[in-house]
Order: sequence, then structure tokens, then C-alpha cells
Amino acid sequence: MAYLSRAFLLVTAALLPLSACDAPGGAGSAGQIISEAKAENADFTIVPVTRDTLGQLAQWPATGRQQVGGWITRSRGPASQIIAAGDKIDLSIWDNEETSLLAQPQQKVVSMAGVQVSPRGTVFLPYVDEVYVAKMTPDEARVAIQEKFVSIIPSAQVQLNHVAGRLNSVDLVSGVAKPGSYVMPDRDFTVLSLIAQGGGIPESIVNPQIRLMRDGKLFGISRDKLLANPSLDTTLRGGDKIYVETDKRYFLALGAAGKEAQIPFPTDTITALDALSLVGGVNDQRGDPKGVLVLRDYPASAVRSDGTGPDKQRMVFAIDLTSADGLFSAGKFAVHDGDLVLVTESAIMGTQNTIRLLYEAFGIGIRADQLTN
Repeated sequence: MAYLSRAFLLVTAALLPLSACDAPGGAGSAGQIISEAKAENADFTIVPVTRDTLGQLAQWPATGRQQVGGWITRSRGPASQIIAAGDKIDLSIWDNEETSLLAQPQQKVVSMAGVQVSPRGTVFLPYVDEVYVAKMTPDEARVAIQEKFVSIIPSAQVQLNHVAGRLNSVDLVSGVAKPGSYVMPDRDFTVLSLIAQGGGIPESIVNPQIRLMRDGKLFGISRDKLLANPSLDTTLRGGDKIYVETDKRYFLALGAAGKEAQIPFPTDTITALDALSLVGGVNDQRGDPKGVLVLRDYPASAVRSDGTGPDKQRMVFAIDLTSADGLFSAGKFAVHDGDLVLVTESAIMGTQNTIRLLYEAFGIGIRADQLTN
């Protein structure tokens, strides 16, 4: 047994220098990537993420899919419906005259159902011709129609029922429990009120993004931002279309992180620390906390030589989580859509892999914990 132990130590000592060579690993070490960046023909640049560089990096162009913006702020509307072209009105005209232009003998009321508002905003009524009712509340339209009838029937009284048409409705297209076309109860009807009528947003949608289509334009905001600011709860207009979709942005996590996966953005902004938290942090056994890298590919149009942008299209941002500056800076460094967050493997792990492979080649069985004990 003593002979085998001495042989074990001798073989290990002989093979240790070989561990400096490249060995198979899950992600490679930070040193390997840094050495590649120093080569004359390197097509990427490494930039440390520190307090000194954060301000400059924040000014660089954004990459990946950008959030739809230009959201419309709330403007309070009237707390009643407004008649629009395409709406219908039901009229009941009361007439107490002994002889009436409208009613038969002994008839006191005449009904006119389904009178449609024309594209010009008028309705045609017998004996009084066209009456303009668009942009009026139902009560205002009733008064306007009654005044017209009183000129020929002094005792006339009018009752009016308003039936909303297309221009008084909005569409809740998708992303809710009950999509459909909804009549606006009044002109102070808002986006959140419509979504509530549609049964709300399912929890399965990640970082829900609300989209408003109006007059051929698209506006967007996240649900969380809308809920946090009541002044952004946009007042709807007839013909508006609303839909809810999941945030399509994501980042990739690879290497010695807690997990390797494609991670969707759960909030509007993600920092490097957020990203590491989402993937379970740095693997205690394999990861190098000094070598957390964020790899990003910029478009050619973003490349700059004056520091206002990257000096190459391919950039690697290096984060050292063993220092206070690195931790604070990682908490402020924004991860972009499509970024690769790579946790490199520690140098110790590379040595273990090399020795293990060589021992296996000699037919010597060894456990990983024996390599460091």
C-alpha cells in the first residue's frame, strides 16, 4: 500500500506540468479567453466592468430587440358615452296632440328602433329631416331631437336609447382570459379597465407587454410599469386594439453557472447580478468568480474609435465578483437581449480535468475529491 501511495504521488508530480496545456472543460478559463484577446488578429475586445467604466458603457448603443415605446399618457374623458357614426339609437316620441303627424288616432307614442347614425354624424327623422347627433352624449342628442320635434309638435317628448357601434367599441385581441370586442361604457374607459373585463393576464406570460394599436401606430408598455404609474393608464378611443404578449427578450447562460439555459427577461431591465441570480449563481465546485464574462455582438454601425461605442463588433465584458467594486458594478451593468453570460471555469478545475484524463489513460482510478486533498 505504501508503494502504491508513493507511486501515486510520483505520477501526479510528473503530470502536473502538463495541466498547463489546454484540457477539455465545460467553459474554459478566463485566462484562455484573455490570451486570445491579446493576439494580433483578435476580433474582440475585453473591457472590465468597474466603477470607472460603467458610465462610458451605459452610453453605448443598445443591442438586440428593443422594447416598443411611445406610450400614450392618460387624459380623462367624459363619464358617459359619446355618439359616433355607425351607432344606433332607439327613439320613443310621445305626442298628446289630438291630431298628430306621427301617431294614429288614440296612439300616444311612436317608436323608431335602430335608427343608424350616418357617416356624417346625422340621423334622418320624419318631418324634421336630418339631425346632427355625433359627438354628443345620449342625453344631449335626446334634447337636440326633441327641440326639432317641438317645432312641429309642441307637446312632443322624446326618449332615447343609445346602442354603441364599432366606433364605440374596442378590441381585446389576445393575451387575456377572455379576448373579444368590448363596448366602452363611457369615454373614460382605460386600458387596465379593458384588461380587467377580459379576465386579466395569465400568470404564465413572462413580463407581460401591453400593446396598443391606434391609427396605424403601435404603442407599448410593460404591465409592471403601467401598474406602477396610474398616469400611464391610457384612455381608450373607439376602434383601439389591445393585445398582451410575453417579453420576447432573453439571454443565454453557459459555463460553470448554476444552470445552462436560455433565460427570458422577467423584468424590463436585467443587470449582470440579476442574470447570475436567475441562473443559480456561480457553481461552487467549478466556477471562477473572478471570471464572469458577458459576450455581446454589436452591429457594424455601432463601432466607434472615440470611446462613445465599442471599438469592435464583438465585445467581452469582464466582471470580478470577488471585489466590492466588481459586485457593485455588476449590479448596475445592464444585460442586453441576446447577450451570453459565461461563467468561466477555475484554473483548479482545469488541472483536475487534466490529471483525471491522464490517470484514466494509465488505468488508474481516482475520485475528483482525491485530486485536491
